[in-house]
Amino acid sequence: MAQTSRARSERSRSPACAFGFGVPIGTLGGLIGLGGAEFRLPVLTGVLGYRARQAVAVNLAVSLITVTAAAIIRGGTLDWQPVVELLPIAIAMTTGAVLAAYVAIGFVHRLPETGLRRLILVLLVAIGVALIVEAFVTHDGGGLLDRRGVLPLLVAVACGLAIGTVSSLLGVAGGELIIPTLLFIFGTDIITAGTVSLLVSLPTVGVGVGRHARRGTYADRVDWTATIVPMGIGSIIGAVIGGLLVGIAPDDLLKIILGIILIVSAARVFRH
Repeated sequence: MAQTSRARSERSRSPACAFGFGVPIGTLGGLIGLGGAEFRLPVLTGVLGYRARQAVAVNLAVSLITVTAAAIIRGGTLDWQPVVELLPIAIAMTTGAVLAAYVAIGFVHRLPETGLRRLILVLLVAIGVALIVEAFVTHDGGGLLDRRGVLPLLVAVACGLAIGTVSSLLGVAGGELIIPTLLFIFGTDIITAGTVSLLVSLPTVGVGVGRHARRGTYADRVDWTATIVPMGIGSIIGAVIGGLLVGIAPDDLLKIILGIILIVSAARVFRH
């Protein structure tokens, strides 16, 4: 029965299907300022029939497309002075994230499929819970650490290690972790945090995609033509739509709803 269901899912893979899921997922992510990669994983595994390891790699490639597009769009519209002031923290965090991503990809390929599915379930549920909790937390503009000195740099590297690990295990850009870290630990404003998040995510995701490519994970071109590229394009369009629709619904309410959706969908797809 499971093999029949998977075969049926594999036959359903098409550019139109991938694009069709990419747009609404990108829209939901754009509404709350994320890329939506967390919500793509249950679709890739449950609807499109990818095995967990391949789904993570495909998700990472889609994330690279969306993060690159977001960086290009955002780069021409912002004041970079606050980003320059935060550059030491950004470099330290990127260093930790890239190192962790390089190591974690090897772990993904060594871990048994069942173990990887269970780990994905735990991480997705944790992110869903974090979204719900974040809806009830108020940011007063201050951070836990002073940005001066060696300590914040060491903390940034440690945070980067955790972010890079999660990025590689789920195939996400990591914005759902980077932005709260910059806000609550380093006292960054939301706009600067979003920009720095892209700067940290790009090399992290790039290293992950490169590692998967060297292992032959993307050898089947159908994955690119039927899923990665159309879903990436759909996610970009959806993110733009979500950005335009920001404000039509309370941000906190959206995070609660999406957190619940993520937990339920992850449990349905990855619990067996």
